[in-house]
This record gives sequence, structure tokens and C-alpha cells, in this order.
Amino acid sequence: MMKPLPKILIYGYGNPGRQDDGLGAAFIAKMERWVTENKVENIQLDTNYQLNIEDAELISAYEKVIFVDATIEDIAQFNFTKVKPSDAKVEFSMHAVSPAFVLDLCRKIFNKSPEAWLLHLKGFEWDFKEELSADATKNLEEATVFLTKLITQEKNWSVINT
Repeated sequence: MMKPLPKILIYGYGNPGRQDDGLGAAFIAKMERWVTENKVENIQLDTNYQLNIEDAELISAYEKVIFVDATIEDIAQFNFTKVKPSDAKVEFSMHAVSPAFVLDLCRKIFNKSPEAWLLHLKGFEWDFKEELSADATKNLEEATVFLTKLITQEKNWSVINT
């Protein structure tokens, strides 16, 4: 039996109607099954099409926050990186904001600074279709194994490098 977990929010975002852009939502669906099957406490899951400024209030209630999103960047299957409020940049549009911007708002408005991470999953197909590509599905599986192991092992997340 693992020791009690800190309050963790896993927040997936993206558009499931745009193929691999739905990796964030698909990840949350997989984590819901894992949390239920393993009776894991202290983990909350949420999903949306994009991050919003209102999410600063949501994350203020947690010790750790993991943002999950698809990326077209040239990475391997996925990467897991620390999000710092100091990385926040002024946004051109408030229709979509970055994890760093949400974290910075949380710190400024609510005086809270949860430890935050971004789990970026490599995507390949972005057409108007509600189906992940085969390669993105493999990346989803690998990232799920990675995060569930990380959560259940008592490791210092700040030294994780993917």
C-alpha cells in the first residue's frame, strides 16, 4: 500500500474532434479508469478544450498539478517538464492561455503556488475526426505507464527527465 498522496490535479486539454489534439482528454479517460480500479485517493481529474484564466482558481486547491496536452513539437513519445510561473508571457488572446500563465495567475491572485508539470504527448494527425492516430495511441499508452509509476513511487519529481 502506498503512502497517502498529496492533493493532485491532472488536467488534460485539447480538442477530441481534431484527432491527436484529443490526447489530453484521452489521457484523462485512461487515468479515470486507473484511479477507480486502484482506489487511488487525492487525485482529481479534469478536462477542457483549452486552459482558461479561471483555471487559476481551480489549481489553487492542489499541491501538485499536471497539465496534459498534445504537441506537434519534435519530441519522442512524450516529455514531462516543470512549469514555472516565471515562464509566463503576456498572452495575445485570452481565448487560450499557457500552463505557466495559469500558474502565474494562481500565485498572483490566490497567493498559491502548486508544484506544476506539463506532460506533452507527441501527436501526428490533426484532421477533423474523433479518433487518435495509431502512433499517438502508442504515445498515450507509454505516457500513462510513466505517470502511474511516477505517482505510485516515492520519487522527487524535480529530477525527472524524459
